[in-house]
Amino acid sequence: MKSGDTMSIEKIVEQALQDGYLTPAMEAEVGRICDTASELSIEEYMALDRLMGALLTGEVVAVPRKQFINVMEELVLTEAISRVAEIEASTDATLDLGDIAAYALNRLPPLYATTEEGALYQRDKAREELAALIADQVKDAISRNMNQPEFYPERQTLKKGDDVLGQVSSLLKDYAHKFEPSEQGGVSS
Repeated sequence: MKSGDTMSIEKIVEQALQDGYLTPAMEAEVGRICDTASELSIEEYMALDRLMGALLTGEVVAVPRKQFINVMEELVLTEAISRVAEIEASTDATLDLGDIAAYALNRLPPLYATTEEGALYQRDKAREELAALIADQVKDAISRNMNQPEFYPERQTLKKGDDVLGQVSSLLKDYAHKFEPSEQGGVSS
């Protein structure tokens, strides 16, 4: 699934069954469709049911959101938490830790690792070579955050989701009552 494309639940499930994988982008699109739809069609419900079965049998594998870590995230977060705590303890300011970390991370090099050994290497390298740069970027981010008016008070923060199996299971439970067979063998509405 290419970014920017919108697909139906049926097409996403068809793609997942064909590939054998459900990517985080596909999972997010199914969630978005289910969140915005007033009700699901029988075809959508059946596609979700098929996906659930395929996930349970292993025919489709949910690709984890992360099979790697960006060590820079933890280093920036550690620095930001320390600085924000100092400021909030000595002033009446309330700072947005997420905004501060994201601002700083966008101005620092990523340090990805796929193993604990790699992460340890990246941490050590960053502490030796990038500690001052990390501190400066976090300081700039805090300064910017403190001086920024609240442009979009209605904006929503990103939410960390459950695992895909749990999400699909919840969706099926939420919508299953609408599709239970009736006495005549049809679908109730």
